[in-house]
Amino acid sequence: MKLATLCYLQKDGKTLMIHRNKKSNDMHRDLYNGIGGKLEDGESPEDCAIREIHEETGLTVTHPTLKGMLTFPAHGSRESWYVFVFVANEFSGNLIDPSEGTLKWIDNGTLATLPLNAGDYIFMPYLQKSGIFSGKFVYD
Repeated sequence: MKLATLCYLQKDGKTLMIHRNKKSNDMHRDLYNGIGGKLEDGESPEDCAIREIHEETGLTVTHPTLKGMLTFPAHGSRESWYVFVFVANEFSGNLIDPSEGTLKWIDNGTLATLPLNAGDYIFMPYLQKSGIFSGKFVYD
């Protein structure tokens, strides 16, 4: 089982997304994603979100807010993933040019028009709602 985080940085009606367009062997190639990655030994989900955001964007986040939990059950020879989803509105620093793709600020009203993973279209509207959500997505 893999534990991971996914974080959406938001400001001025926009969300920071990464367009996964740099690595040819990326399973998310040409899709847009939030920022995140795998928990390291001893990290809390919040620690992981803060670290991954800094590594992938150059930004320093304070007070990420837990919005939900996503479950991706194993299929084939792959492991199950459990992903903690965060939103962050408090951050500082300057964007870097990450190796995975191109960072872009996207108007919240147009997020659903981007090429995303299928499940993202379902859970992303919950990022703007109060409370915590949970979702399970099974991919072939």
